[in-house]
Amino acid sequence: MHTSRSVTEPNLFIPHPNLCDRINRNIIQSEIEGGVYLDDLPKGAALEVETQNRSYKIINRGGGQALISGHPKFCPQPVLVRIHGSNWGGSMLKVRFIGRGMHLEFRHPEFRTIVTSRVVDVRALQ
Repeated sequence: MHTSRSVTEPNLFIPHPNLCDRINRNIIQSEIEGGVYLDDLPKGAALEVETQNRSYKIINRGGGQALISGHPKFCPQPVLVRIHGSNWGGSMLKVRFIGRGMHLEFRHPEFRTIVTSRVVDVRALQ
């Protein structure tokens, strides 16, 4: 008996000729290292985001909003923020994405825009 299976190809980024090599490399590297799009998570989903300097707990509230805690000054207790996304240390942003090897950027209601140290790992919490 012969069964056939269809193989789906991953939807990977194809380098764009109008972007510089560095940006193309960064985008490809973010796909290799992985991460999570907040919009792909259900409301209430919890993440542990480990950066080079801190460990944050993030609870998705939908629409780019999240409760975040883990920093002694900015969020010692959960605070509602808007997650902008992740960047590579510059102004280019991967919107609502939390990526390994990137810097998480969010808008705090009191301290404005905050950029974390480089993200080392992202894990789902139960």
